[in-house]
Amino acid sequence: MSAPLLEFRDVHKSYPGPEPVPVLKGASLALARGESVAIVGPSGSGKSTILNLLGTLDLPDRGTITFDGRDLTQLTAQELAALRNRQIGFIFQSHHLLPQCSVLENILLPTLADANHSAPTAEPRARQLLDRVGLSHRLGHLPGKLSGGERQRVAVVRALINRPALLLADEPTGALDRASALNLGQLLVELNREEGVTLVVVTHSGELAQRMARTVELRDGKLEG
Repeated sequence: MSAPLLEFRDVHKSYPGPEPVPVLKGASLALARGESVAIVGPSGSGKSTILNLLGTLDLPDRGTITFDGRDLTQLTAQELAALRNRQIGFIFQSHHLLPQCSVLENILLPTLADANHSAPTAEPRARQLLDRVGLSHRLGHLPGKLSGGERQRVAVVRALINRPALLLADEPTGALDRASALNLGQLLVELNREEGVTLVVVTHSGELAQRMARTVELRDGKLEG
């Protein structure tokens, strides 16, 4: 059995303040390469904290997080930034597309941090992915000319442009109507399989969670399931 892509071991995290508020109290989780996982739990339970830790945007107070065998707590800020750009894709509830940039320009933005590495294949891959999600006819459009579902599909392509090993989605269907949400959920499942990317979705949507291969619940500071 291959080693997990990412693993939490006894992770503790508190919100800072005069009296720190514990959020994670010994959370543990192992993510296999290529699997899909939904993280659910009530509002305020710490799901955003989990995502920040998974995405290397934050580090635990105690415990270890390993990504592809590397202990994240031992990496420099520069090493974490490089890992985040090359290995992790992010999708948010709000698409965060730059309004003044075309669809194609928005998708290529993550490749600019490592232009020498990405330049030869970035634009062909962007066009191929846009075609895959049914938006090849929109590559020159500004985000304001797209529907909400189309903007979110562009955000998915942008998250995948650098061929990440891990794709993190934070309430990706939360701002969409039901039909668009169902379509996006199906697209994420298909791309998880086609791209071989490990997919983690934080969601309040039971329908979206059921599409994932596994559901983990954040309860009382621990991950169960």
